[in-house]
Amino acid sequence: MTLVVRAPQAWLGPGRLVRDAEIVCEGGEIVAAGPRGSRGSRSAPAGEPEVLEIDGFVMPAAADRHVHIALSDPASVLLRGVTAVRDLAWPPERIFPLADASELPTYTGPLVRAAGPMLTGPGGYPTQDGWAPPGTGRELRGPDDARAVVKELASLGAAAIKVSLNAEAGPTPSDGELAAICEVAHELDLPVTAHAQGRGEVERALGAGVDELAHTPWTERLSDDVVQTAAKRMRIVSTLDILSRGRDTPEIRIALDNLRRFHAAGGAVIYGTDLGNGAIPPGIHVREALLLAEAGLEFEEVLEAMVRAPLEPGAPADLLAFARSPLDDLGALDDLRLVVRAGAVVLLR
Repeated sequence: MTLVVRAPQAWLGPGRLVRDAEIVCEGGEIVAAGPRGSRGSRSAPAGEPEVLEIDGFVMPAAADRHVHIALSDPASVLLRGVTAVRDLAWPPERIFPLADASELPTYTGPLVRAAGPMLTGPGGYPTQDGWAPPGTGRELRGPDDARAVVKELASLGAAAIKVSLNAEAGPTPSDGELAAICEVAHELDLPVTAHAQGRGEVERALGAGVDELAHTPWTERLSDDVVQTAAKRMRIVSTLDILSRGRDTPEIRIALDNLRRFHAAGGAVIYGTDLGNGAIPPGIHVREALLLAEAGLEFEEVLEAMVRAPLEPGAPADLLAFARSPLDDLGALDDLRLVVRAGAVVLLR
């Protein structure tokens, strides 16, 4: 089935704002995107494509790179504009089958990619926390065990390896275990993401070669040297509103300062909400986007941090439409009119 979406304005990706836009989707992929009738687009194919004339602003769909999807409603996540998520800690026997099921056309929810359990020290976070069912944390028993666990998770389809460096909540992996995790994960082309909480834990992550921080650091103001180094080696998943929940708190002030300096130093920032953590709403969380702007990202940079992939040939046919442009007002993200996932319309208003 071919889907053709036309709109007076579309943002296809960074620096690509087009008017009188047309996006053509086939087989779950974008086959053309650009101004209608231009070389970047194409005429509607022969046969009977589904053609949608949208009076609004079209852009790529959102991806949330930090969720705990079993603690939310997948259908609501999708209907609120997030077509892909990355689950960053859940028991492997539960999350990997769900990730496989999310690839089927019968699944009502976003595409799920998963890390499986969080690797931690004996009795470490999150093994003692009420939100985490047994198996959400995997306690390590030395570097050899760490290597074996990474290989096992890779064989199960892990999209990343998550490490608990939460020194405020219990034991963390040793330096030897952390080094072994990064070594094997990188051999298998898997990124390592870390929950770094407590003094010195970001520095440990940097020293071991961790690729990403699963949260913006909030427990201490990072030194300028650490921020500069991190900006060259890591990316940060935002998860800002879990530190404020609509209020002004000391934690959000520290996090915004750290993220502002990280972004100014050229560090890569991506959108994530820690969905499942308290009252974070499913789907696009407008306050998270507004906090990213408060951290110094331009509106277009906020959208870039949020989207799964640009609208271009070969990309997933996941797109959204809003009544007006979030490039002018991020509040427009709360006025969703269309959701398309894998070329299928799942919401049309």
